[in-house]
Parts: sequence; structure tokens; C-alpha cells
Amino acid sequence: MTIASNAFMELVRQPVFLLLMSCSAVFNVFLATVPYFGFGDDPKLVKDSTLAVMLLSGLFGAVLNASSSVAHEIRSGTALAVLAKPVGRAQFLLAKYVGLAAALAVLTYLNALSALLASRMAYDAYGDADTLGLGIFCGALALGYAAAGFINYFLRRPFVANAVLAVVIMATLAFVIIVSFTQTKNRFGLAPNEVDWRLLPAAILILFALLVLAGLALACSTRFEMIPTLAICTGIFLLGLMSDYLFGRRAEPVWMASLQAELNNPLLEGGQKKLLKEVVEKYDENKDGRLDLVEQKSLRPEDKQRLSQAGMGGRWWASVLYTVVPNWQLFWLADALEGKNKIPWSYVGRAFAYVIGYLGASLALGLVLFEERELG
Repeated sequence: MTIASNAFMELVRQPVFLLLMSCSAVFNVFLATVPYFGFGDDPKLVKDSTLAVMLLSGLFGAVLNASSSVAHEIRSGTALAVLAKPVGRAQFLLAKYVGLAAALAVLTYLNALSALLASRMAYDAYGDADTLGLGIFCGALALGYAAAGFINYFLRRPFVANAVLAVVIMATLAFVIIVSFTQTKNRFGLAPNEVDWRLLPAAILILFALLVLAGLALACSTRFEMIPTLAICTGIFLLGLMSDYLFGRRAEPVWMASLQAELNNPLLEGGQKKLLKEVVEKYDENKDGRLDLVEQKSLRPEDKQRLSQAGMGGRWWASVLYTVVPNWQLFWLADALEGKNKIPWSYVGRAFAYVIGYLGASLALGLVLFEERELG
């Protein structure tokens, strides 16, 4: 626990962490004061943009913090000094991850707070920019910096760590003040905007994605410095965003896809297309050109075997890669907030189970790499 708390304090003492946290929060609120001429979809654009800022800032925060937490200590010899005590490498790595996860939680909390505030401040053609809310929020953050400077000058305490704490407290107070004591202005007597609390589960899902990415970054940082770690994590991030397209559609059996799309698939031969059309038309009761879930369950084992033997049962290599590569689309549900739709909390619970499983695998990989690393 001591190693984890020390790791957390080391991360929040870094100036880059304070700058990343402050700039992303201010930018989120600023996005809500810009006219987009989005034909009524301006609030949706603001919400999507704030979630994207939350994800990208967390990506850089996870990689930078993981590199400074492990790679820097290995290079400077601090890790060797700690492991000289009765502390195992597994305990050391796990404690470092706990400290990293806590720092990412603080970063995501402030970004989520600013995203919720931006959802209230966002306006369309019938509203006006909430400059008062922007001023209160930015003023609160400036007061947080001033308080940290006062403590640093008179009490000789570290500026950055106190600034992080002060900014989080002042941003929370600013959120309460803006939501409770101010109102947005809309034309034609329209009701003032309210906070879109549906963003809360979306922000938690993004935090889950950052926790998975932090585990991968920590595993990479046991072997590489910051720049290679950033390159590897960025590659995994981009590959995971395209996981459904690159691997998902090849991993699932052909009969689960659209019949018309597969009949136009140049990878399938004439005999395969003929067999597929025969089987799909046999079980497609509603004649929509594909087998829905109920129709798939009615598929007989002998027909499944015929399709599999014809090479249409899904590719094994795609199934392996689809399992190994993290699917970030599971955590990016901005499109699910269209209209009045909500993200069910049951889905958040299932996503958490996915995170636990993937974290176990990534930290195990990191431990294997760390066990073989020479620290001398």
C-alpha cells in the first residue's frame, strides 16, 4: 500500500499531469461556448467532443504516467533499491498499477465534471453561449492555482501536488455553483438547459478503457522508454478501434452476416455462395436476407457442419486476434446517447468484468517481462 500511495503522489507531482488535467478540463468547457451551426445537433457535437477529449487526454496520461512510474525508476536504479527490500516484483508492479489507476481516476473525474458542465452549457440556434459559466469555471481553476502558489510560498510545500488537489476541489465547487445558482439563456421562452447525467456511465466506460490501456502501457514500460511505449500503445489503440472491421466480421460464421453482402463477397467461391443461399433461405422465415438470433438457434447441426466444412464457419486466426486485441468500441458508446437513449448500468457491469479479465492478462504479461528484466 505504501508503494501504491508513493506512486500516486509521484504521478500527481509531475507538472505534465497538472497541465494535462487543467487544459483538458478547460477545453471541454470551452467547447460548449463555440457555435457549431449544427442544425440543432450542436449539443450532441459538444458531448461527443468532450468524451473524445476525455479519452485522448487519458491515453497520453496513461502512457506518460506508466513510463515515469516504471521505466524511469528502472533507469534511475530506484526500482532496484526498492526490490532490495522484502518486496517482490509482482507486489511492486501491482502497487505501481494501483497508483497509476488512482491518478487516471483523478484525471477522468475532472474531465467528467467538465463534460457534465459542458452538456449543460451547450446551446443551439435558439440559445446563447454561457460565458458566465465559463468565467466561473476558469476563475475557480485560477483560484486553485493561486491557493497552491500561496501554500508553496508561505508553507514551503510542493506546488504541483497541492495545485492538483486545489484544482479538483475548486472545480467541484464551481460545478455546484454553476448548476445550482445560474441558468442558461434560451430564446422564445424555452426552458434552461440541464446537466445530461447520461454522460456519467459513458465517462465510467472511458475510465475502464483507460485502465486497460494503463495495464498495457505498464507492461510495455517494463522494457521500453516513453516514446516506444507511446508508439506501441497508440498502435494497439488504433488497431482496437478497427477490431470489429478487421477481425470481428471474419471471426463470426458467415451465416450470421447479411446474405446480400456475403453473396457479393469476392472471397467466397461459387459453390460456397450457392450453399449459403440455400441454407439461409431455408431458415429465413421473415425473408429479411439474414438469420436473426431466433433463426440462428433453429439452424440444424448438420447444416452448420456443412457450412463449416465449406470454409464458412469463421476463421480461427480472426477469432484469436479478436480476443487478444482490446475492442475499444465496447467502451465508446457516445452514439448510444442519441435522442433520449441511455446506457444501462447492467452494461457497465459487464464491461467491468471484461476489464478485470483483460487487466489480469496484461498485468501477467507485464510481470513476465519484468521478471526477466535485468535491473543492475
